[in-house]
Amino acid sequence: MRCAFEGHTSFFLYTMFIERPPFLYRMFFSEALWRIPRKKKTVYLTFDDGPIPQVTPWVLEVLKQYGVRATFFCTGDNVARNPQLFNLLREAGHQVGNHTMSHVKGLNMNTPDYMRNIEKAHDLIQSPLFRPPHGFMRPSQFAAVKDKYTTVMWDVVTRDYSRNLDGEQVLDNVRRYTRNGSIIVFHDSLKAEKNLHYALPRAIEWLLENGYQFETL
Repeated sequence: MRCAFEGHTSFFLYTMFIERPPFLYRMFFSEALWRIPRKKKTVYLTFDDGPIPQVTPWVLEVLKQYGVRATFFCTGDNVARNPQLFNLLREAGHQVGNHTMSHVKGLNMNTPDYMRNIEKAHDLIQSPLFRPPHGFMRPSQFAAVKDKYTTVMWDVVTRDYSRNLDGEQVLDNVRRYTRNGSIIVFHDSLKAEKNLHYALPRAIEWLLENGYQFETL
């Protein structure tokens, strides 16, 4: 139990979050949203870390092209730097969520400081949805967060940010792990840009061809 929340062994953290979080980890945060199955095959596209002018407008154009709405978990710092882009997200009918003010790691902070960072972002984002950066929180942080927000985790992480994967491998993660109700994570960030450009439109096309509909959270 201790290593799941407080350990810093890189191998353990790596194996916990490849593509789909294991059942045991989901149970640590059983009150969070991981997957939302529907009668009709449904997925929830989410994007973390934006909005930024180098990537987010392109994402919005792709989503518009396919008639898809998504949920963007934004950092407060990026919202403060790009308020017009943030407003554009909302005007286009996309949902937004809180991804902390400065993309902080919960394991490196005490709970009061962590909550202050989230609340600072909330002043700008004004959303009941929250996703912890890196998917980690201390139990005390989760307890504090769930009193005010719905914590949204994921069922599929595409790993578009990985320098060890190319766009085809990112796309393959979507094709291999997506199921009815999957909450799928992409990133509108510079680190993910190259893989995102390849994988996002192809992933949407594959999902549509396989009978999935898209919903926001």
